[in-house]
Amino acid sequence: MIGAGNVGATAGQKIAERDIADEVVFVDVVEGLPQGRALDMMESAPVEGFNTKVSGSNDYASISDSDIIVVTAGLARKPGMTRSDLLDKNAAIISSIAENIRKYAPRSFVIVVTNPMDIMTYLLFRKTGFPKNRVVGMAGVLDTSRFRTFVSMELGVYPSQVTAFVLGGHGPSMVPIVSNSSVAGVPLTQLLSTEKIEGIVKRTRMGGDEIVNLLKTGSAFYAPASSIYEMVASVALNERRILPCSAYIDGEYGIRGIFTGVPVVLGKSGVERIVEISISSEESAALKASAEAVRKDVELLTEHKFL
Repeated sequence: MIGAGNVGATAGQKIAERDIADEVVFVDVVEGLPQGRALDMMESAPVEGFNTKVSGSNDYASISDSDIIVVTAGLARKPGMTRSDLLDKNAAIISSIAENIRKYAPRSFVIVVTNPMDIMTYLLFRKTGFPKNRVVGMAGVLDTSRFRTFVSMELGVYPSQVTAFVLGGHGPSMVPIVSNSSVAGVPLTQLLSTEKIEGIVKRTRMGGDEIVNLLKTGSAFYAPASSIYEMVASVALNERRILPCSAYIDGEYGIRGIFTGVPVVLGKSGVERIVEISISSEESAALKASAEAVRKDVELLTEHKFL
């Protein structure tokens, strides 16, 4: 876990407590933070009943030979900031992290969480030189979880009965795929009015902002950590789940040469394949528009000399 802040620490705790890894290592530039978080977690092992070793370090050499790396390090958003506002500062951080991953863990599978996520995933992909199946961004699982939550709240149903995908970039241009959304197999369009669905879609797109504005001095970390765990478990346990992730698109959905949210099969080899589901023409157009919005931000990486 590169980054021992709230997102990284909470995700690492879930991974440790569920014993899906031999060891969880936290790396952070803040002296004492990863060591303190790790020790605190280890002291919960007798109570929680897990056997995973948890350690912390300020030295990137500690990630040597890691199988899975999760990158959460970076500046968090503050009220009024967009994900794109973070681009330059976090691009510098990700560039340094990518160099260390390439040096110490050249065979690892990497999950990028740092915002603006799709752009930072592309940057790390380019800086590490890793194959496209070994770099992915975390957002679709989170955005989809928010969408499913809001649907379950509106209908008063069990959250896990809601099935959905949110695709596209992690931001205002994300695309909840209403045409494929259902509750216990019943199409969402048969359960809610168009007006209600549009309200849920809008709230999903602003889900992160809603929490930032409520917290005022922080951003979401419980739901992001749960989303990270689901992705890590799918790879570590070779569950081969179909999850919406920011993956490198090479022609699928009519998009090429960019990272954006699409359904993928995640297994021990990373992104095993991209799954092309049937979506409406309106959703297809929105997905392509979302990808182009990401592409414009990626172009800034070259303009600002990060690539």
